[in-house]
Amino acid sequence: MAIFALDQHIKFPDPAYAEPDGLLAVGGDLSPERIISAYTNGIFPWYNEPPILWWSPNPRCIIYPDQLKISKSMRPYLNQKKYEFSYNTSFREVITACQQANRKDEGTWISEDVIEAYTRLFEMGYGICGEAWKDGQLVGGLYGLRIGNVYFGESMFSIQPNASKFAFIRLNELLKKRGVTLIDCQVWNPHLETLGAIMIERTHFLELLNQSIQTIAPVK
Repeated sequence: MAIFALDQHIKFPDPAYAEPDGLLAVGGDLSPERIISAYTNGIFPWYNEPPILWWSPNPRCIIYPDQLKISKSMRPYLNQKKYEFSYNTSFREVITACQQANRKDEGTWISEDVIEAYTRLFEMGYGICGEAWKDGQLVGGLYGLRIGNVYFGESMFSIQPNASKFAFIRLNELLKKRGVTLIDCQVWNPHLETLGAIMIERTHFLELLNQSIQTIAPVK
Protein backbone atom coordinates (compact mmCIF):
# COMPACT_ATOMS: atom_id res chain seq x y z
CA MET A 1 0.00 0.00 0.00
CA ALA A 2 1.10 3.60 -0.67
CA ILE A 3 2.09 5.83 2.26
CA PHE A 4 0.04 9.01 2.16
CA ALA A 5 1.77 12.39 2.08
CA LEU A 6 -0.06 14.95 4.18
CA ASP A 7 -0.46 18.55 3.11
CA GLN A 8 -2.01 21.56 4.82
CA HIS A 9 -5.33 19.75 5.18
CA ILE A 10 -6.03 18.09 8.53
CA LYS A 11 -7.91 15.02 7.30
CA PHE A 12 -6.11 11.66 7.55
CA PRO A 13 -6.59 8.62 5.30
CA ASP A 14 -8.48 5.58 6.56
CA PRO A 15 -6.24 3.52 8.91
CA ALA A 16 -7.13 0.46 6.84
CA TYR A 17 -4.62 1.76 4.27
CA ALA A 18 -1.70 1.54 6.72
CA GLU A 19 1.36 -0.52 5.87
CA PRO A 20 1.73 -3.91 7.63
CA ASP A 21 3.97 -2.24 10.25
CA GLY A 22 1.30 0.39 10.89
CA LEU A 23 2.82 3.33 9.00
CA LEU A 24 0.00 5.30 7.40
CA ALA A 25 1.13 8.80 6.46
CA VAL A 26 4.08 11.18 6.40
CA GLY A 27 4.40 14.93 6.73
CA GLY A 28 2.08 17.55 8.10
CA ASP A 29 2.68 19.28 11.42
CA LEU A 30 2.08 18.96 15.15
CA SER A 31 -0.69 21.53 15.38
CA PRO A 32 -3.32 20.81 18.05
CA GLU A 33 -5.99 20.33 15.41
CA ARG A 34 -3.96 17.74 13.51
CA ILE A 35 -2.93 15.81 16.63
CA ILE A 36 -6.50 15.69 17.94
CA SER A 37 -7.76 14.59 14.53
CA ALA A 38 -5.13 11.86 14.47
CA TYR A 39 -5.95 10.42 17.88
CA THR A 40 -9.69 10.45 17.35
CA ASN A 41 -9.11 8.37 14.21
CA GLY A 42 -6.75 5.85 15.85
CA ILE A 43 -3.55 7.44 14.54
CA PHE A 44 -0.53 8.85 16.38
CA PRO A 45 2.80 10.53 15.49
CA TRP A 46 6.05 8.68 16.14
CA TYR A 47 9.36 9.63 14.55
CA ASN A 48 12.98 10.28 15.44
CA GLU A 49 13.56 13.18 13.04
CA PRO A 50 11.49 15.02 10.40
CA PRO A 51 9.39 14.34 8.47
CA ILE A 52 6.63 13.38 10.91
CA LEU A 53 5.46 9.78 10.60
CA TRP A 54 1.88 8.83 11.47
CA TRP A 55 0.97 5.32 12.60
CA SER A 56 -2.06 3.11 13.15
CA PRO A 57 -0.77 -0.37 14.04
CA ASN A 58 -2.75 -3.58 13.88
CA PRO A 59 -3.26 -5.07 16.40
CA ARG A 60 -3.50 -2.28 18.96
CA CYS A 61 -2.36 -2.39 22.58
CA ILE A 62 -4.93 -1.21 25.11
CA ILE A 63 -5.87 -1.40 28.78
CA TYR A 64 -9.40 -1.37 30.12
CA PRO A 65 -9.20 0.74 33.31
CA ASP A 66 -11.40 -1.64 35.28
CA GLN A 67 -9.16 -4.57 34.34
CA LEU A 68 -5.85 -3.07 35.44
CA LYS A 69 -3.55 -5.65 37.03
CA ILE A 70 -1.78 -4.78 40.28
CA SER A 71 0.98 -7.24 41.14
CA LYS A 72 1.80 -8.30 44.70
CA SER A 73 5.14 -6.53 44.39
CA MET A 74 3.31 -3.22 43.94
CA ARG A 75 1.18 -3.55 47.08
CA PRO A 76 3.82 -2.09 49.46
CA TYR A 77 4.22 0.95 47.22
CA LEU A 78 0.49 1.57 47.33
CA ASN A 79 -0.34 0.54 50.89
CA GLN A 80 2.72 1.99 52.60
CA LYS A 81 2.65 5.17 50.52
CA LYS A 82 6.30 4.93 49.54
CA TYR A 83 5.60 7.63 46.95
CA GLU A 84 3.24 10.58 46.83
CA PHE A 85 0.95 10.99 43.83
CA SER A 86 -0.13 14.17 42.10
CA TYR A 87 -2.07 14.94 38.95
CA ASN A 88 -1.36 17.56 36.30
CA THR A 89 0.97 19.68 38.43
CA SER A 90 4.20 19.26 36.42
CA PHE A 91 3.35 18.34 32.83
CA ARG A 92 6.40 19.88 31.17
CA GLU A 93 8.69 18.34 33.79
CA VAL A 94 7.18 14.89 33.22
CA ILE A 95 7.43 14.98 29.43
CA THR A 96 10.99 16.31 29.66
CA ALA A 97 11.92 13.51 32.07
CA CYS A 98 10.43 11.00 29.60
CA GLN A 99 12.57 12.52 26.87
CA GLN A 100 15.74 12.23 28.93
CA ALA A 101 14.96 8.68 30.05
CA ASN A 102 14.50 7.48 26.48
CA ARG A 103 17.72 9.11 25.33
CA LYS A 104 19.70 6.77 27.59
CA ASP A 105 18.80 3.83 25.36
CA GLU A 106 18.06 4.23 21.68
CA GLY A 107 17.36 7.93 21.39
CA THR A 108 13.88 9.39 21.68
CA TRP A 109 10.93 10.42 19.59
CA ILE A 110 10.20 13.13 22.18
CA SER A 111 11.83 16.05 20.42
CA GLU A 112 11.63 19.67 21.55
CA ASP A 113 8.85 20.13 18.98
CA VAL A 114 6.92 17.27 20.57
CA ILE A 115 7.39 18.75 24.04
CA GLU A 116 6.06 22.10 22.85
CA ALA A 117 3.13 20.54 20.97
CA TYR A 118 1.93 18.37 23.85
CA THR A 119 2.51 21.08 26.44
CA ARG A 120 0.28 23.32 24.35
CA LEU A 121 -2.37 20.59 24.33
CA PHE A 122 -2.01 20.39 28.10
CA GLU A 123 -2.61 24.13 28.36
CA MET A 124 -5.71 23.67 26.19
CA GLY A 125 -7.06 21.05 28.60
CA TYR A 126 -6.22 17.83 26.73
CA GLY A 127 -2.88 16.84 28.24
CA ILE A 128 -2.87 14.71 31.37
CA CYS A 129 0.01 13.48 33.48
CA GLY A 130 0.43 11.49 36.66
CA GLU A 131 3.40 12.14 38.93
CA ALA A 132 5.20 10.17 41.63
CA TRP A 133 7.21 12.09 44.24
CA LYS A 134 9.64 11.13 46.97
CA ASP A 135 11.05 13.64 49.43
CA GLY A 136 9.90 16.46 47.18
CA GLN A 137 11.63 15.04 44.07
CA LEU A 138 9.82 13.94 40.90
CA VAL A 139 10.84 10.28 40.60
CA GLY A 140 8.36 8.86 38.09
CA GLY A 141 5.38 9.63 35.93
CA LEU A 142 3.58 9.40 32.63
CA TYR A 143 1.84 11.74 30.22
CA GLY A 144 -0.75 11.51 27.49
CA LEU A 145 -3.96 13.04 26.17
CA ARG A 146 -7.58 12.64 27.17
CA ILE A 147 -10.16 12.98 24.41
CA GLY A 148 -13.70 12.02 25.31
CA ASN A 149 -13.54 8.99 27.58
CA VAL A 150 -10.24 7.73 26.16
CA TYR A 151 -6.79 8.29 27.64
CA PHE A 152 -4.05 8.08 25.02
CA GLY A 153 -0.87 7.19 26.89
CA GLU A 154 2.38 8.44 25.40
CA SER A 155 5.39 7.72 27.59
CA MET A 156 6.51 6.91 31.15
CA PHE A 157 9.68 7.41 33.15
CA SER A 158 11.04 6.19 36.46
CA ILE A 159 14.19 7.01 38.42
CA GLN A 160 13.13 5.07 41.52
CA PRO A 161 11.89 1.44 41.64
CA ASN A 162 8.33 1.07 40.31
CA ALA A 163 7.69 4.82 40.43
CA SER A 164 6.17 4.89 36.94
CA LYS A 165 3.91 1.93 37.75
CA PHE A 166 2.83 3.65 40.95
CA ALA A 167 1.93 6.81 39.02
CA PHE A 168 0.12 4.77 36.35
CA ILE A 169 -1.97 2.87 38.90
CA ARG A 170 -2.95 6.02 40.77
CA LEU A 171 -3.71 7.87 37.55
CA ASN A 172 -5.82 4.93 36.33
CA GLU A 173 -7.87 5.11 39.55
CA LEU A 174 -8.49 8.80 39.01
CA LEU A 175 -9.32 8.51 35.32
CA LYS A 176 -11.72 5.64 35.97
CA LYS A 177 -13.61 7.76 38.52
CA ARG A 178 -13.80 10.54 35.92
CA GLY A 179 -15.36 8.38 33.24
CA VAL A 180 -12.43 7.08 31.20
CA THR A 181 -13.30 3.66 29.76
CA LEU A 182 -10.28 2.97 27.55
CA ILE A 183 -6.52 3.50 27.74
CA ASP A 184 -4.66 3.41 24.43
CA CYS A 185 -1.13 2.06 24.88
CA GLN A 186 -0.36 2.13 21.13
CA VAL A 187 2.21 -0.68 20.91
CA TRP A 188 2.91 -3.64 23.17
CA ASN A 189 5.78 -3.92 25.60
CA PRO A 190 6.31 -6.29 28.55
CA HIS A 191 6.06 -3.44 31.08
CA LEU A 192 2.53 -2.66 29.91
CA GLU A 193 1.57 -6.32 29.84
CA THR A 194 2.27 -6.60 33.56
CA LEU A 195 -0.34 -3.89 34.07
CA GLY A 196 -2.99 -5.75 32.10
CA ALA A 197 -2.41 -4.54 28.55
CA ILE A 198 -3.96 -6.67 25.81
CA MET A 199 -3.90 -6.64 22.02
CA ILE A 200 -7.06 -6.11 19.99
CA GLU A 201 -7.76 -5.82 16.28
CA ARG A 202 -7.54 -2.31 14.86
CA THR A 203 -11.14 -2.47 13.62
CA HIS A 204 -12.31 -3.23 17.16
CA PHE A 205 -10.14 -0.43 18.53
CA LEU A 206 -11.69 2.04 16.09
CA GLU A 207 -15.16 0.90 17.12
CA LEU A 208 -14.24 1.54 20.77
CA LEU A 209 -12.99 5.02 19.89
CA ASN A 210 -16.23 5.79 18.10
CA GLN A 211 -18.21 4.70 21.15
CA SER A 212 -15.99 6.48 23.67
CA ILE A 213 -15.39 9.82 21.96
CA GLN A 214 -18.69 11.65 21.66
CA THR A 215 -17.06 15.08 21.84
CA ILE A 216 -13.51 16.35 21.37
CA ALA A 217 -13.96 19.21 23.82
CA PRO A 218 -11.49 19.07 26.74
CA VAL A 219 -12.71 17.11 29.74
CA LYS A 220 -11.41 18.22 33.12
